[in-house]
Amino acid sequence: MNKAKVIAVAGPTASGKTSLAVELALRLDGEIISCDSMQVYKEMDIGTAKVSAEEARGVPHHLTSIISCGNAVEYRNRANAAIAEVLSRGKQPVICGGTGLYLDSVLKGTRLSDAGIDREYRAALMKKSPDELYAQLLSVDPEAAGKIHRNNVRRVIRALEIYHVTGKTKTVWDRESRENGDRYDATVIGLDYHDREILYRRIDKRVDIMMDRGLLDEVKRLDTPCFRASTASQAIGYKELLSYIDGVCTLSEAVEEIKKSSRAYAKRQLTWFRRNPEINWIYPDKCPEGQDNFEFIVNSAINIININ
Repeated sequence: MNKAKVIAVAGPTASGKTSLAVELALRLDGEIISCDSMQVYKEMDIGTAKVSAEEARGVPHHLTSIISCGNAVEYRNRANAAIAEVLSRGKQPVICGGTGLYLDSVLKGTRLSDAGIDREYRAALMKKSPDELYAQLLSVDPEAAGKIHRNNVRRVIRALEIYHVTGKTKTVWDRESRENGDRYDATVIGLDYHDREILYRRIDKRVDIMMDRGLLDEVKRLDTPCFRASTASQAIGYKELLSYIDGVCTLSEAVEEIKKSSRAYAKRQLTWFRRNPEINWIYPDKCPEGQDNFEFIVNSAINIININ
């Protein structure tokens, strides 16, 4: 059985994914499925760099501003439904975003936390110290423990919960998930810069633009007890400005922290994506002298798609 053709544009924040994805959608009669763990949230527009009407250039976008809360499993289910809908209309699905876990969940059929949850068990674990939790994980799944930092309590607890609910370690669960095989015939294009300082300058500029567009006002509008208790409030750009609102730091300090956190996030994104040998990388800073940079990126992507 032939698998449906899907194109994906991945890479770190501020690398130029949106512009490339929109151009590819225009040229290939496609529609875009967002793959961003924060763009799914309603009313978080500026800080998550959601595409504007001007940037979208008439290309339909799916899976932005759709939920008040969510997780990778919910995203995967909605993304597969959106892809099926786009395909049913004879259009080309173009997935675009920097959340590697979400992208893998769709393209690789990774089952993620389909293992289910046990809220009572989770609550009991949360009463333990990080060291106690990590020691427990080491005893049942040393391989997973080796990949998770002991202070990343959320991930440690999730690994223990998977073992508790399924009787299988997270390591086994992940391996069986990968063995399910790819769901789509996917061509994944990655954007990165050999000169990392170029990417960092792009990130800093993006943060300045967000502030100019009213990110602080957006955070103030969202600032309610419910929002502060949500995972969304910990998104980069929001948590730092909440600290400013609380008087913990000055506005300039908050902005610098946003830039710093965004650069660190870009490093983590690249670490995740570099593990995937199937990504076809394009480096905009390797554009030949005298050639238009954006055309270089687009033409490189089109060549990759045609070859694949």
